[in-house]
Amino acid sequence: MSDTIDTAPTLSTGTWVAEPAHSEVGFTVRHLGLSKVRGRFNSFTATAEISDPATASSVTATIDMSSVDTNNADRDQHLKSSDFFDAEQHPSMTFVSTSVTDDTLAGDLTINGITKHVELDLEFHGVVVDGYGTTRAGFSAEGEIKRSDYGIDFNMPVGMDGMLIGDKVTISLEIQLVPGGAG
Repeated sequence: MSDTIDTAPTLSTGTWVAEPAHSEVGFTVRHLGLSKVRGRFNSFTATAEISDPATASSVTATIDMSSVDTNNADRDQHLKSSDFFDAEQHPSMTFVSTSVTDDTLAGDLTINGITKHVELDLEFHGVVVDGYGTTRAGFSAEGEIKRSDYGIDFNMPVGMDGMLIGDKVTISLEIQLVPGGAG
C-alpha cells in the first residue's frame, strides 16, 4: 500500500477565465458547396463560474465581431458589413449558458441582436499546472447553427442548384481557462 497522496490539480469551484493566447473561437462554412472556409475571432472574453455540482456551473462569453479573421482581408471586411455581421450596429456576439452537463454546453447565442438557443458538444481535457505555477483547464466545444436564423442571409445562386455560401456554420471552440484571471 502506498503512502503517496494524489496531488493532481482539479477544476476547483470559483471563477475561471479564458486565456486568449491559448484559446480559439473558430467557425467553418461551406463555399460553393465544394470546400470549407475557416475563420476565427481574435478578440473575445469568456468566464466560467465553476460550481459543485458541476452541472450548476455557468459560462458567459463576448466576442468582438470586428476581430473576424479568415486570412483574407477583403472577405473579413465583407463579413463585418451589414451583409453579414453588421459589426458597426452589433459589435458583439454573446453567449450565456442555460445548462452544463458532462458532454453538453447549452445556452443562448446572440448575433445581430437575434438570440437563439444552441447546444454544443462539450469535452473536458483536464487540469494541469504549467511550468510557471499557473493552473490551467482545457475544454473543447463544437456545434452547428444556421446563419439565416440570425438574419445573416446574404447569398448568391451558383449553377443549377448551388449557393455561394452554405447556411450551416460549425462553431469550434478550444478554450484554456485559468483561475480568476491568472496567467
